Amino acid sequence: MVIERFGRFNRVARSGLNLLIPFVERPKTLDVRFLESGLSGNTLTISSTSRIDLREQVLNFPSQPVITKDNVTIDIDAVLYYRVADPQKATYSVQNLPYALETLTRTTLRNIVGEMELDSTLASRDVINRRMREVIEEASIGWGVDVTRVELQAIEPPRDIQQSMELQMRAERERRAAVTNAEAGKRAAILEAEGVRESQIRRAEGEKEASVLRAQGLAEARLAMADAEAEALRRVANSLPDGQAAVYLLGVKYLEALPSLAQGKGSTIFLPVEAAGVMGALGGLRELLVRGGSGGDSAVPSQLANRPDSGTSRDR
Repeated sequence: MVIERFGRFNRVARSGLNLLIPFVERPKTLDVRFLESGLSGNTLTISSTSRIDLREQVLNFPSQPVITKDNVTIDIDAVLYYRVADPQKATYSVQNLPYALETLTRTTLRNIVGEMELDSTLASRDVINRRMREVIEEASIGWGVDVTRVELQAIEPPRDIQQSMELQMRAERERRAAVTNAEAGKRAAILEAEGVRESQIRRAEGEKEASVLRAQGLAEARLAMADAEAEALRRVANSLPDGQAAVYLLGVKYLEALPSLAQGKGSTIFLPVEAAGVMGALGGLRELLVRGGSGGDSAVPSQLANRPDSGTSRDR
């Protein structure tokens, strides 16, 4: 209690036993207000008391309309937490402490929100709370009050603004979904193109290796065939007299070509005059084979010498 003697401040009666002189000393009354919640809604109750509560108190007051920087009127409900640090100052420095704190909170809130746009106001509650606490605490130091916290309970834009914000939010979400789908499609196309490119590269590399292997196999086969043919020619040349190997090979090639020339029914073959020389060479081929075989170690097959069509050109 704040004790007055003859209407002037005398002392602060702390907790415990305190004696007052009747008709000389009396406690100083303070105005208090608090918001009660009932069936009919919130009711603001105002009363007076001579006992000062030194605990942290809550000052809750109805919401108030505030105009933002972009000329949008919104309703903001704030709550103030404070504690009486100096009962003497809280009693004599200000006439009505709760009303003074409420008015200071309202004006500070209007000044801060009036410098911000609607989107910034909705997204910057912590900034507003901090700035309000700094301003209110600086102004209430002379009142013997310690402001602990300032909180915004609710920020309610007008109904049409809420509908516009909902449409904007829905459009923003649809845009994000479209962007996400486009990014996913782009990524899928890139991955698919990379997969096709990689598969083509692998296929080309496989075809390249296969072609190289086929070419190497063909080269080795031709080399082997060439070696075998060279060995056969060498043996034929060794089995025949000198200078007769060419005549023998020409005759063999001619005999191999005759069946293909006579294929087909009713085929008529005209031999040129120069063919008589070839036929004469074939006629002498038998004598070469017989002389080559008389040595006892001939590499020419014996069945070629015994063929019925290996006579002279006259017999052919």
